[in-house]
Amino acid sequence: MITVANPDLKVSIIMPVYKARATVEQAIRSVISQTYSNWELIIVNDCCPDNSCLQVQDMIISDLRIFRIDNITNQGVAISRNKGIAKAEGNIIAFLDSDDYWHPEKLSLQVDKIKKGYDVVCSNYMRIELNTKIKEVFNKVEFDYSDMLKSNRIGNLTGIYRSDRIGKIYQKNVGHEDYIMWLETVKIAKKGYCVQSPLAYYRVTNNSLSSNKFQAVLWQWKVYRKEVNLSLIKSIWFFLNYSCTAYKKRQ
Repeated sequence: MITVANPDLKVSIIMPVYKARATVEQAIRSVISQTYSNWELIIVNDCCPDNSCLQVQDMIISDLRIFRIDNITNQGVAISRNKGIAKAEGNIIAFLDSDDYWHPEKLSLQVDKIKKGYDVVCSNYMRIELNTKIKEVFNKVEFDYSDMLKSNRIGNLTGIYRSDRIGKIYQKNVGHEDYIMWLETVKIAKKGYCVQSPLAYYRVTNNSLSSNKFQAVLWQWKVYRKEVNLSLIKSIWFFLNYSCTAYKKRQ
């Protein structure tokens, strides 16, 4: 049975697609299966060389809530997401990459928290490595900008924000593009809320950007120094917090 927590709140879901033949169908079906039905799914075909979008064309055609944007050339994930954000007509912006998927109650539980006054909501999620090792990633219930500087509290596939209240926040075409966007979003919103249930499933492979730990460390330092413009002392302090939190998450 489909229920709508608040029919006035429409969720715009942004999904870039590139080389995702093996996973994109499951990603789209996880959106269609949401118990919260007031959504639009904006698929951004980033010039897929493997015809990933053609594989799910029937799904796109059969559901009027699904739209597709085609990049003429490969633009990368940040620019592709920004194109989707620009086209979004919903009150709420959400993100789902084509190799991940959602729990059916994901939007319903999160929109309920939006309805109660939070402008930024995320959730715990399941981290899947090499399609075999599965681990739940936890975050604190409420968090603010300082918490976000210590560690990214928002898995991009779990985060939603109320764009009709805080505006549309676009991603920079640099490393940690989603983290930088969520930093800005939480800074504007003042605080965020994390649903304490794993409502999304995040795949990590040996070839994924997020599996390159050394690169991630460099990006994190650049975020502190170049994007947020923290002093050297504050950068070191937050970086130490980031390192400790990252270590604990892996245990």
